[in-house]
Amino acid sequence: MQDSLHTLQRIRREYIRAKVWLHTLQALAVALVGAAILYKWRLEVPLLVAVAVSLMTGGVLYLIWAWRHVEQTDLQQVARHLNRNYPQLEDSAGLLLRPASELNLLERLQQQRVASQLQTAIPEKQSVFHLQKKPTYMALGIALLMAAGIAALPAASIADSTSSGPMQLDFPDTPAAVADTAVTIQNIEITVTPPAYTGRKPYKAEQPNLRVEQGATVDWRIVTNRPARTLELVLNEGKPIALQSQKGRYTLSQTFTEPALYHIAINGQKSAYYTLEIIPDEAPSIQITKPEQYTEILFGDPQRVTIRAELSDDYGLRDANMIATVAKGSGEAVKFREEKISLSFSGQRRSFSVNKTLDLQKLGMTYGDELYFYVQAWDNHRGYTRSETYFVQIEDTTIVESMDDLTMGVNPVPEYFRSQRQIIIDTEKLIKAQKSLSRPVFEERSNNLGVDQKLLRLRYGKFLGEEFESGIGPGGGIPEGEEGHKEEEHFAGDGHDHPEFEDQTSVEALLDPYLHKHDQEEAATFFEPAVKAKLKGALAQMWEAELRLRTHRPKEALPYEYKALRMLKEVQQSTRAYAAKTGFDPPPLKEPEKRLTGDLSKIKAPTERRTIEAETKLPHTREALKWLERQKQGDRYSQQDVALLERAGKELAQEALAKPGRYLRAMQDLRTLIADINANRVLCKSCLMTIERAWHELLPPAKPSPQKQGTTRSKLARSYLKQLSEYSNQ
Repeated sequence: MQDSLHTLQRIRREYIRAKVWLHTLQALAVALVGAAILYKWRLEVPLLVAVAVSLMTGGVLYLIWAWRHVEQTDLQQVARHLNRNYPQLEDSAGLLLRPASELNLLERLQQQRVASQLQTAIPEKQSVFHLQKKPTYMALGIALLMAAGIAALPAASIADSTSSGPMQLDFPDTPAAVADTAVTIQNIEITVTPPAYTGRKPYKAEQPNLRVEQGATVDWRIVTNRPARTLELVLNEGKPIALQSQKGRYTLSQTFTEPALYHIAINGQKSAYYTLEIIPDEAPSIQITKPEQYTEILFGDPQRVTIRAELSDDYGLRDANMIATVAKGSGEAVKFREEKISLSFSGQRRSFSVNKTLDLQKLGMTYGDELYFYVQAWDNHRGYTRSETYFVQIEDTTIVESMDDLTMGVNPVPEYFRSQRQIIIDTEKLIKAQKSLSRPVFEERSNNLGVDQKLLRLRYGKFLGEEFESGIGPGGGIPEGEEGHKEEEHFAGDGHDHPEFEDQTSVEALLDPYLHKHDQEEAATFFEPAVKAKLKGALAQMWEAELRLRTHRPKEALPYEYKALRMLKEVQQSTRAYAAKTGFDPPPLKEPEKRLTGDLSKIKAPTERRTIEAETKLPHTREALKWLERQKQGDRYSQQDVALLERAGKELAQEALAKPGRYLRAMQDLRTLIADINANRVLCKSCLMTIERAWHELLPPAKPSPQKQGTTRSKLARSYLKQLSEYSNQ
């Protein structure tokens, strides 16, 4: 048995050595590429250095992980591998790892059999594991080829493409004859210092075209090969700003809040135009997701409202709160109280989530009161945003019990009875106190509530003509199954009287459908049929609630009580009457005295005269376009034309501030055209086309000239209209 155990341990060691060797070759392939990159460009290109270090570190970490993973291979895994690949072991290689004292007789016999089979099936020097070495060797070969290719590349090819190098300015109008002796810029650095509200650190610009934050400070530091006579910065073709000279260096600091076009002028030689765009500071954004714009809290619902909102800003929020206004009362007795509610905002954040629950009772609100609130936020600069106003109202059910609305002008003698809302409140109190009350007390209080519900039902039943309790309820006092015989069977003394009129045209017969008859419950009502149906539905709900209160089931009666209250409110709303406001009643016109008299003595013609001079927009651009057209026809230019182009260029620069990228090429071509005129060279043809296109875009569209209707300017147009009219007449 010991020989079999030694064989398993030998197989495990061989497997670990083989796997570690393959993982080492794989890690070496990755690290080899990184080492080649690092050796070739060293520290000249930071991006490539980072890639090389990442590859080498990744190879080492992969090798460590592989070693730990392979080292966890135990003898049980080796035994399972042998069972899968050697059928003669009969899936019993695991018995070799168990001591003989723990095995029964059959297992010991099988253990001896497997030990003999293992020595026969696996000789001493035979390899059990056949690992896939070909993919690893291929990866190593590819890595060697890549390392060799990297070593063959010139070092400057990648370094030049990945690094921007020192910033350079273009001077297109510098004559070639004086290029060697002119003052040139050896180094230029542009540092942008963002304003304090952004919370950003100063950074260096990578190109002359700048895009900075609103209110940022831009510092130019220029080093020339020799002292310059004048070194100036020109903004928007305005007055040049001289750079300060300090020991051979020229510096200028400027704060920008508006976009601009600028160029550098050295001893009169002007550079190309460059843009300076402004990133505006956006106002805070407020998105309220809950509640809705208008929220009504119904009777019985929790008097709380949850507010969820998302606040954000591009640079950071400084403060945020909520203003809530509580309106109490109605009519001219409305009182307002405003409160400022904190949103637990602390520190400066770019985004902030609001999840706050307002307890309306703590705000002093009750039934019928309204809450108006809005959220406001400030950013680190001068941005301010206020959300829309949201409304929250608590349903007022007390107005439902107003008998003035229900009687439609009838003012009966007031009589005390409990309102439906009070019955609901008492029912809820009884349900909460049920566990603390004895059974007789609970049943007595429930029965008393049923009595109150009955009195209220009878009170409202009078407005439907139900003046006898026998006609009140879901069935109107009719036994179940006998509803169809109600109109057919009548007896003496049943209270019904159905008069028959011999003369159907008599006054009594005509007024009969419109009379309020106390002896006919269905006709004794002051309501319209739709309102009457709603009120009957409310009485039916009261009947169901009374039934369950009388049988000591207040929890089951509560839904019917709520539904009865809601239907009563619908009845109250539907019985409201609205009267239009009276307006101004003008005095009658004196038509017989004034009409058709032809008196115009008091009508005077207007004598006011005003002279409006049409303002010509972009006058220099229009003159320059005329000059441009003459040049296209072969006319010769003169040195005096430079002044005209300079004036037109200033108008183009002013328009280019809004869209600097659109007219930057035209500004540069105009500078080339002026340089050609100064050097007495042939004008650039492509520059003429670019400038003409830009100037035409600047000009406003021409107004159509007045033309007599029905006339055309060309013979072709007249022929076209004639044929069109003939075609339409066919």
